[in-house]
Order: sequence, then C-alpha cells, then structure tokens
Amino acid sequence: MPISSLSSRHSLNPKLAKAVQSLNSLLDAIGQKDIPLYTEAQINEIVVGINNFPGPAPQLVKQITASQASILKLLEKEVGLISKNHFQLQWLALGMAAFGIPVGVVFGAVLGNMAFIGIGLPIGLAIGIAVGTSKDTEAAKQGKQLDWSSS
Repeated sequence: MPISSLSSRHSLNPKLAKAVQSLNSLLDAIGQKDIPLYTEAQINEIVVGINNFPGPAPQLVKQITASQASILKLLEKEVGLISKNHFQLQWLALGMAAFGIPVGVVFGAVLGNMAFIGIGLPIGLAIGIAVGTSKDTEAAKQGKQLDWSSS
C-alpha cells in the first residue's frame, strides 16, 4: 500500500502551501524507505484526517504541523527512522545544558566571578553539535535517516 499525499485543494494560502509542500516532501521521503504495512496504514490515516479537515487555513496549518510531528515520532518509535540533523538538534540543547552550564560554573568559581558562567555555553554548544553530528552520521550509515530535513 503506497503512502497517500495531501490533496492539492490546500495550497491557496502561502503559509498553507509551504506546510503542504513540507509534509508532501516528508511523505515522499518516507515512500522511498521500506516501512511496515501497519506503520504505512497509520500514516495514511493521518493524511486522510488532514485531507478531510474542515477548518480554516490557519487551523489547517497547525493541524499539518502537528501531524508532521506525530508522523516523525511514529517513525522514530516504530521503525527507527529519523530526519536529517535530528540528533544534532537534540544534542545542541543537551550539550549547552549538560556540559555548558557546569563548565561555566567551574570557570566562574575558579576565577571568582560568576559573570564568567556564560563562557561555558559556547563550549557546551560545540560539544553538543559534535556528538549530534557523529550520531547523525552513524544513523545515515545504517540507512536509518530520511532524505528530508525539517527546514
């Protein structure tokens, strides 16, 4: 069973057209991967729900964005597929929080001025990006990365 795409009636508003194009490109990228039929059926149910959505354009844009996020979560949980730069974006924030703030506190304590706490944030950012990029590269080598990016 192939993956459905959104109907063309949704492309009247520029924001709506962008959201539709983004979701359709995600659906095309999913179609290139071998996923279980059960997962395909769940994705098709989500697409049918969007195609039958009766609300105005701004609510439809929110619905498409939420559906796109739920499809990505479903793919990550059920199949292990992720989008490009998935881990890089996750680890960027984790690096700043888990590495950057403690390093900044150490700098502040050693130098006797807690104004230096901000020095740790770029260090944590760099560590997070490095770890995330390596995990994304590993996922790409395993074939677990979709040829789609959220931007």
